[in-house]
Amino acid sequence: MNTERQAIVIGGSLAGLFTGVLLRSIGWHVDIYERSPRTLSSRGGGVVLQPDVVEAFRMADIPHQNLGVMAKERYYLQRNGSIQTMPMSQTLTSWNSLYNSLKRHFPNEHYHQGKCLTNLQQHDKQVTALFADGTQMTGDLLIGADGLSSTVRQILLPTYDPMYAGYVGYRGLVDEKDLDPETAAIMTERFVFYQFRNSHILQYVIPGENESLVPGERRFNWVWYVNYDEATELPRILTDKNGKRRDYSIPPGMMANDIEKEMRSYASRVLVPPFQKLIAATKEPFVQAILDLGVPNMMFGRVALVGDSAFIPRPHTAASVSKAAANAIALADALVENNHNVLNALKAWEFDQLALGMHLWKRGRDLGETSQFVYGKKRWDK
Repeated sequence: MNTERQAIVIGGSLAGLFTGVLLRSIGWHVDIYERSPRTLSSRGGGVVLQPDVVEAFRMADIPHQNLGVMAKERYYLQRNGSIQTMPMSQTLTSWNSLYNSLKRHFPNEHYHQGKCLTNLQQHDKQVTALFADGTQMTGDLLIGADGLSSTVRQILLPTYDPMYAGYVGYRGLVDEKDLDPETAAIMTERFVFYQFRNSHILQYVIPGENESLVPGERRFNWVWYVNYDEATELPRILTDKNGKRRDYSIPPGMMANDIEKEMRSYASRVLVPPFQKLIAATKEPFVQAILDLGVPNMMFGRVALVGDSAFIPRPHTAASVSKAAANAIALADALVENNHNVLNALKAWEFDQLALGMHLWKRGRDLGETSQFVYGKKRWDK
């Protein structure tokens, strides 16, 4: 088999697609292997559109002019009903919009689903991926882009697993038409926050179904950070409506009924009315454990870790997706600058990407500790 400039990407979500489209843009052959047999759907709803994401789209010649909704300012809601404002222009998009845009620019015949990696082998000037179905693929470069539960990382760094940060993010999406006009007027095209003891909630408008940016067809996206003890409370939060214990998250429609009821009841006690109404209008909330992860290396011979396979910054940085884009941009640049010599390119690439990951990891931890634990570890209730 001709493996000249052949890259194997493990993981078909955003990090894998960023890497795949950018390596193709510099002349590499790329095959992406995704463990899920089903088409991936929204994993978190909203995304702040950062410059690295726009740059990755530009480099891959993917249209990026209409990727999201503009928020012109920030609102900080107060318990007494007043609002503090801050001018700040940001573009907010959705996981689906980014995924679908990238997927449309990657050839279907090289995007393989239902492929579970079981092992890696490096030999001579090649690396081989072995899959659970008995197949294997050999290339010059292998990228671990398989996220927070990365199999590639588990093979290379078996003692490095995501650590629970002490709180979860409840999340939800609300169609514009489903929110009352008074609340919608506050929430529309603004980044809105409410902060209180050991918690905060935020929301912004994102593209709607089928990536629609038409007013009235978009969605309100919200995230609420709430503290739960890892030993005594988290296992119950992460047990779905069928009684199955999940590792890190419960997807939309699968939250246990009693957990959802408790979340809604808590919201009615501690949140200000606009956010109470937003949560009340949410049909299928979901929840994710907030995690920390940092690795000592991102290069292992001809294998590299990118995105959340390497570093998981807390979501307060709004940088998880942009970090994946930055990893992919820098990798493509390093390969070109080193005449596509994989080992030299990865050595040149790794230093700055480790520094970026560590910076975001520490920054996210500092923001989270300030938000959630200034008054101890408990949840506040009025």
